[in-house]
Amino acid sequence: MFKRDRKGEIFSTQNGKAVELTQVPDVAFSEKMLGEGVAIIPDDGKVYSPVDGKLIDVKDTMQAYSIETSDGIDVLVNIGVNTDKLKGVGFKSSVKTGDNVKKGDLLAEADIKFLREKGYPILTPIVITNMDAVKAVTVKTGEVTAADSCVISYTLK
Repeated sequence: MFKRDRKGEIFSTQNGKAVELTQVPDVAFSEKMLGEGVAIIPDDGKVYSPVDGKLIDVKDTMQAYSIETSDGIDVLVNIGVNTDKLKGVGFKSSVKTGDNVKKGDLLAEADIKFLREKGYPILTPIVITNMDAVKAVTVKTGEVTAADSCVISYTLK
C-alpha cells in the first residue's frame, strides 16, 4: 500500500519580491545553514504570518519569529539581516511566544526607512529550519503579495 505524500505551503510574509536565499548577505541564510527557503524584499514594513501555527519563539529583539505548523514544520521569519543588533529599535511586535497565528495575521512592523538609514539589508528570509522532516522543497520567486502568494511548497517525509 502506498503512503500518500503530505504536502504544505508557506506564503509570503510581505508585499514585495521573493528572491533566492543565495541573495541574502548573511552566510547562515545564503549557504542554507539554517534551512531551505526564500527571502522577501519588502515594499513596506508590515510582516504577516506565512502559515497557520503556534509561535514557538519570538525574540526579544522583535526581528525573528519561529512558527510551528500543525504538520510539524518549523518556519523562521527573520526581518532584515543582522537586525538583532538593533535590540528591538525599529520593530514593533504584534505577537508573543505561545500565541497561535493564522496565515495573514500581523506578526510585526519594521521601520524599513530606519533600517535602510542604519545600513541594514531589509530582506526577510523565510526558512524551514527542520529540513530533516522534509522530503522535497520548491521555492517560487518574483513579485509577491503578503499571505496570498505561495513562496515555498514542501512534501513531508
